[in-house]
Amino acid sequence: MGKVIVIGGGAAGMMAAIRAAERGHSVLLLEKNEKLGKKIYITGKGRCNLTNACDTEELFQNVLRNPKFLYSAFYTFSNWQTITFFEEHGLRTKTERGERVFPVSDHSSDVIRVLKETLERLGVEVRLHNAVAEILTETEAPENFRPLSRPEVSEASGIPRVTGVRLAGGRILAGDSVILATGGCSYQATGSTGDGYRFAEALGHKIMTPRPSLVPFETKEDWIRELQGLSLRNVTVTIKKENKQLYQAFGEMLFTHFGVSGPLIISASSILNDYAKSFPLSMEIDLKPALTEEQLDRRILREFEENPNKAFKNAVQKLFPTKLIPVMVTLGRISGEKRVHEITREERISFVRLIKNLPLTLTAFRDFKEAIITRGGVSVKEVNPSTMESRLVKGLYFAGEVLDLDALTGGFNLQIAWSTGYLAGDSV
Repeated sequence: MGKVIVIGGGAAGMMAAIRAAERGHSVLLLEKNEKLGKKIYITGKGRCNLTNACDTEELFQNVLRNPKFLYSAFYTFSNWQTITFFEEHGLRTKTERGERVFPVSDHSSDVIRVLKETLERLGVEVRLHNAVAEILTETEAPENFRPLSRPEVSEASGIPRVTGVRLAGGRILAGDSVILATGGCSYQATGSTGDGYRFAEALGHKIMTPRPSLVPFETKEDWIRELQGLSLRNVTVTIKKENKQLYQAFGEMLFTHFGVSGPLIISASSILNDYAKSFPLSMEIDLKPALTEEQLDRRILREFEENPNKAFKNAVQKLFPTKLIPVMVTLGRISGEKRVHEITREERISFVRLIKNLPLTLTAFRDFKEAIITRGGVSVKEVNPSTMESRLVKGLYFAGEVLDLDALTGGFNLQIAWSTGYLAGDSV
């Protein structure tokens, strides 16, 4: 058994360290932050949507980049094995809408606690406040420096071999294998500042351009600020580029001071990531997707006929949340004080169309500070999908968000972390 160094104490890194230790290796986990699992702590609004209870085959359908690469990882450590792992280690779980799996306690800290206790029980050495400066290979080691053991690699192959790491303070730590699990660039306050890309690139790996994903949009319209904090449920969002429909989905969204967010919008951002240079994009919100325009018109007409002398702004109160009423009245170009019996059929039909197609202009993605995940990263073409080992450097393994892998919301990105981390730890 050898000495394994894991760089990064997030979901992928902790799982990799656990599995490597289970297989009998001596494991050192290096984390530059003051504690482990900082990003886990804030996922799922602090509840930690730790995986999804769908059929394992469905996992691939929710991965947007390089799903085939994950075949071995998902079947080596599936979503169901993830649930079993946490349950067997004392974390009770529950499944909610969309097959999202959460701790029964609704506390992400309980997920971190289970992982930390498992690391401790297995004898993994955890060193916090230890930032890595570079990964060392055979040709970069100082004179007389030797790894603790030497994997069987042909000396004539020309393939460099990992020998350890150099810390930011200059200290060198020897290791037979290194698992790189530093995350991407999203939520940079948690320590995901792209270090892993720099390490991998220095060793010859290609980095697919990192971009923020699962991220809110900015919008052009000024009236959006009046709706800040308003959440809309059971609406349909359609996003287009000119006349080409790029995205349509039903669910929940949120207005912010800069634009739009919420589950529908976050999911849209990952699907539309390739259109980052195609802004502006047009977006329409169907506020009443359960009704056709004709049905909605009949409903409004019935309301008008029952209250013919009501002011327009008061007659539509049952149609919208309170915060949305003045905005809809303004956009509808009908005076709020106008009596409903004075409203023409053309005005009413125009208002119905506004309800079914509330228009917005998307101008940009928000940046990495607000992105849940990173799209891009280490090219998977240079990583063995059966082991997570680098094809370029012997003894170097990758796990988690540092790789060019991303998925939709619903626990799928954390499952990528668990599965790739487990496979890397199993393979060293």
